[in-house]
Amino acid sequence: MLTQADLLQLYVRHTRPLLNREALFADQTKAYCDYTKDETGYRVNLHFRTGRDNVDSVTVVTDTREIVMRRKRFDRLFDYYEAVLHYPECGTAYEFRVTCGRVKLVYNQRGSMYESQAYYNFRFQPDFTVPDWARGAVMYQIFTDRFCNGDPSNDVVDDEYAYLHQHAVREKDWSCGVRCSDVCHFYGGDLQGIMDKLDYLQSLGVEVLYLNPIFVSPSTHKYDTQDYDHIDPHFGRIVDDGGAVLDRWDEDNRHAERFIRRVTSMANLEASDALFAELTAEIHRRGMRIILDGVFNHCGSFNKWLDGERIYENQEGYAPGAYVSWDSPYRDFFRFRTGNWPYNSDYLGWWGHVTLPKLNYEDSEKLCEYILKIAVKWVQPPYNVDGWRLDVAADLGHSEAFNHQFWKRFREAVKAVRPDALILAEHYSDPLEWLDGSQWDTVMNYQAFMEPVTWFLTGMEKHSDEERPDLLNNFEAFQTAMSHHMSRLPEGSLQTAMNELSNHDHSRFLTRTNGIQGRLASKGAKAASKNIRPAVMREAVIMQMTWPGAPTVYYGDEAGMCGWTDPDNRRTYPWGHEDQMMVDFHREVIRIHNESSALRTGSFKMLGGEDGILMYGRFDEKERFVIAVNNNAVRQDIRIPVWQIGCGDGDCLQRLLFSAETGVSAEQMTYQVKAGCLSLAMPKKSGVILKEITKSSFSA
Repeated sequence: MLTQADLLQLYVRHTRPLLNREALFADQTKAYCDYTKDETGYRVNLHFRTGRDNVDSVTVVTDTREIVMRRKRFDRLFDYYEAVLHYPECGTAYEFRVTCGRVKLVYNQRGSMYESQAYYNFRFQPDFTVPDWARGAVMYQIFTDRFCNGDPSNDVVDDEYAYLHQHAVREKDWSCGVRCSDVCHFYGGDLQGIMDKLDYLQSLGVEVLYLNPIFVSPSTHKYDTQDYDHIDPHFGRIVDDGGAVLDRWDEDNRHAERFIRRVTSMANLEASDALFAELTAEIHRRGMRIILDGVFNHCGSFNKWLDGERIYENQEGYAPGAYVSWDSPYRDFFRFRTGNWPYNSDYLGWWGHVTLPKLNYEDSEKLCEYILKIAVKWVQPPYNVDGWRLDVAADLGHSEAFNHQFWKRFREAVKAVRPDALILAEHYSDPLEWLDGSQWDTVMNYQAFMEPVTWFLTGMEKHSDEERPDLLNNFEAFQTAMSHHMSRLPEGSLQTAMNELSNHDHSRFLTRTNGIQGRLASKGAKAASKNIRPAVMREAVIMQMTWPGAPTVYYGDEAGMCGWTDPDNRRTYPWGHEDQMMVDFHREVIRIHNESSALRTGSFKMLGGEDGILMYGRFDEKERFVIAVNNNAVRQDIRIPVWQIGCGDGDCLQRLLFSAETGVSAEQMTYQVKAGCLSLAMPKKSGVILKEITKSSFSA
């Protein structure tokens, strides 16, 4: 007869604890989804993690089949289940189903839930590969005219030409603020200036340079391309110079002799191309990479194909532009609404801008082939560019169907000559239909980084145009936005996504920390630096360097630059007047990022949060990191459930970097895990990076 003690022992032995939802984990990193190519497709090894002895079964469910997974191994905290499938028979997508007694859960890209949601299922994409060098790479964006003037002899001169009823102006004072109308006010930054600062950029830990457009163009921003075939001599070298500039009253660029000579002389164009080849060779010699801005949706009214300013009309070696003549070989490069030649200005402009004629790909196979040749030219010797950032990529063409068709051709052409070239698109909405492995590699990460981080830490919109107090410190809104938008990025795209805090189109992040709505015209330049919170900026940088993706520093952010949205975000780099604490802080956090496999390509798991508090982990088979942020105005004592990334009782984590309003510290401190958690006292406006320094050896 069983005693009460015997009955209790039987109950304990046969009763499973409640399903531990936080122990469940899978993603599409190599540790959890590994493809091996074979004769007919791919062998797919899927893995899934549960709590130790915590579930009855795990099943992987695809479009075509259900497979019960087997427990392959375990450690002191978790069981690891495995299933082997074959692609393409296994279908296109999958989810996991977990059973524990009567409890049944589904696990997909957003985590565990009680019902299937196919929208968030994991996707099989074995043929979609992105360049390994770009995974987690630290990028640095340069707006060339405002970075460094290395060669004053190529500077634009006053009255060199006219654009949008303004004459070109050479700003004499590097530190003077930008103007509200800034399109042809130049400071002289150039490729030689970038060359001169490579030592600095390398010391910062930068691995990839992303340059805003550098092809021939009349504007400071150069998103109105004049000649895709050549580097702008104002950024390169001018070896053939001379001629008259415009009279102050004159806006007719046919009289801009010096400008015409500078930008049409083949001697200048070839010398500038050669300088760019020297720059890329030096960048590569240092083990760094470079990507260029490709503006292929539209060009500029100065473009030699259109010649809206008639500067090419009488130049030897140039065919007549489509604005000038009905007989132009480029007429079908643009969509004209009427036949009013010569000098037909009735063409379709991007968003109606006459200075930004939209390129008419559907009606011109010749245009398609020309742009594809441009795409290939710059990734081949002697330039060897490492990839393209594609401006307003989803806008190209007149239909969505053609847009997809063109980017498939673009990828095929570029990858045929440079398989490891990166194709990165500017895109503000769901990018998934372009990320199927046949078009883009990845995107500028607005939805799954810049915007949620900005709202959470500052309560401001990315242009500083709107304030949302309800989103400031709102952990639930942050987590929901991040988990949703990250699920729309395949793993390779996520790891290479450009994670920016600021760029040339939006206000500087440091300005957003002041919580003031405004622009340069309404508030003035000084207000952009009023009541800024450097400690909040450092919180953001900690997140930037530890979040999945390619952290991208906009030139000068590391030096403490402020600025409203375009054009104020394009101030000159403050050489000799940097915020040295911010520079040193960037250098240290970039070093931590660059030395870590887990921060570059490891798994990500949110470990919890509440108002103003974020806690998350990055981990792989070698490393475990914990990151915490307290954006509140008061100290917070927090408990981080580090067991969720495999840190067990008795393990120790070391503090690598700490930031608060009182300053920054790289002094190492050690914390021990107790009851699966790490207890920290977080001062107001603080962030911390910790790394496990002891690791459990128990596994089976």
